Amino acid sequence: MSRSTLHASVLASLLAIWSAGSAQAHSPYLRPNVFDATRRDHVTVEAAFTEEVFNAEVAMRSDHFHVLGPTGDAPITAVTYLRDLAVFEAPTPVDGLYRLSSGPREGRASKMYRAADGWRMVGEEDGPPPPGAELVDVQSITVAEVYVTRGAPDAAALRPLGRGLELLPLIQPGDIVAGEDAAFRLLFDGRPVADAVVTVFREAGQYDGRTIEAELRTDASGEIRLRVSDPGAYMTQVRHRIPSPPGAPTPYRSYTHTLTFAAHAG
Repeated sequence: MSRSTLHASVLASLLAIWSAGSAQAHSPYLRPNVFDATRRDHVTVEAAFTEEVFNAEVAMRSDHFHVLGPTGDAPITAVTYLRDLAVFEAPTPVDGLYRLSSGPREGRASKMYRAADGWRMVGEEDGPPPPGAELVDVQSITVAEVYVTRGAPDAAALRPLGRGLELLPLIQPGDIVAGEDAAFRLLFDGRPVADAVVTVFREAGQYDGRTIEAELRTDASGEIRLRVSDPGAYMTQVRHRIPSPPGAPTPYRSYTHTLTFAAHAG
């Protein structure tokens, strides 16, 4: 293949990626059938990727689904995979707080470049990278989580795991009330992440068109104070793009964390 032919082939491939725009920017989520599992011994959870929050489009596959609760950390292995979503049951055998998680999922390698306001992924923007932008290889690591309460909650599931990206509520998730502040802290490998953008999506947005509730930045301690305007289901999303550890297959990693929660009427 001649150099000019090779250049044309590479350019065509990149243009195909760029023209996809936000179509490749699917977000992972977990959505339980109930957030309050009082007097229930399980909840049923859907796991999927979506461009419109809680509107399942692509089934989420993971070897690390698990539930952390008052009785410890247990893997979830009985998962039904459909084309648009995955479904599993998470046990809630005793009263307490349960943290349901996809665990870390390694995605495909792609390209990103550094812009004035941080790293940008090729294919997630409206147009191609600017002229002269240096493209680097990056692998995505995604985690989707949600909390479910049965009876009187405890605090064990709110403790940081100390690995990967975590957005931890600093109040009981069942106490989040529309119109009132709720504090969260963002950690990476157990350390606070400052100046990170946390986007909050509304389930009601698919009906009234107001998809994003808020975009907030973490302070020096990794904290945000989030106030949603209406009762309903919401999802936070945050990304953290950094150099990979030694021996990783790509020089950079893009970590994405989402947390589903419900806000109640005051």
